[in-house]
Parts: sequence; C-alpha cells; structure tokens
Amino acid sequence: MTINVVMALTVGVLYAVGFYLLLQRSLMRVLIGVVVLGHGTNLLLQIAGGPPGRAPIVGEVPLESITDPLPQALALTAVVITFALTTFLLALGYRSFVLTGHDEVQDDVEDRRISRQKAPSAALEDDVLDDGSGDGDAERADDRVEGAAARGGGAS
Repeated sequence: MTINVVMALTVGVLYAVGFYLLLQRSLMRVLIGVVVLGHGTNLLLQIAGGPPGRAPIVGEVPLESITDPLPQALALTAVVITFALTTFLLALGYRSFVLTGHDEVQDDVEDRRISRQKAPSAALEDDVLDDGSGDGDAERADDRVEGAAARGGGAS
C-alpha cells in the first residue's frame, strides 16, 4: 500500500494550520483550528484505511478485496469528538464575548506575578537549618509568598 504524496502533504498542511490557529489568543481562531485539525484527522484516517474495497463480510468476497472497517469507525468517532469540542468552544467564545465584549484570552495575573519572581540563588550548604534539613530559607520564602497571596497582596 502506498500513500499519495499530495494527500500526505494536504494532511501535513491541515495539521500545521490547525496547530497554528490553536496557539492564537482569539477563541474563534482556536475554534477554527480545532475544526481544521478534525478535518486533517479524518483525512489521515481515510488515507490509512487504504483504497476502497468490498464490504467486510467474510465468505462472500475474497479476503484481499475486503475493506478494513476500523479506520471508518475511527473517522466517525473523530467526527463526533470534533463536533462536541466545536460546540463547547462556541459556547465558551459566546460567553467570553458576552462578559468581556471580545473573545481574546487575557493573561492570568497570577501567572504574570510568578514569571516576574526571582528564583532563589543561594547555595545548598548555606541553607542548613538547626535540624540539618537544608531548606529553611526556601520554606520561609514560600511561607511569605503564600501569606501574601492569602492576604491578596504581592510578595515582600
């Protein structure tokens, strides 16, 4: 069995475009990316199924002319999953548009705060507690960050 090069390139382009759209901030582009990935998956499964053949009824036709039903079943499953994910993302995009007036996903404030934090750079032998565990400064820093987050403020 050989795969047509044009079909393989088409599947590659569909996957590339789908993943590119998934990485965008707009929920509508993410939705279109999921749909394009679903189409690419269906095409890939149909290519993997091989050329068309006879119905898979043993005894009526020779075994070499029978079509494998598994790729068709997987393609049907992929269609259902893509449809369910599409409806969920449509509802999510609509809800986001109603609440904020646009469908762009914003950065999380907590993620930005964590990315700005400086990692502790002390050597391990300098951080020895009285009990010898070696993680006293790190625990105190974690306690300060957790306490500040509980109060709603930044770390000091």
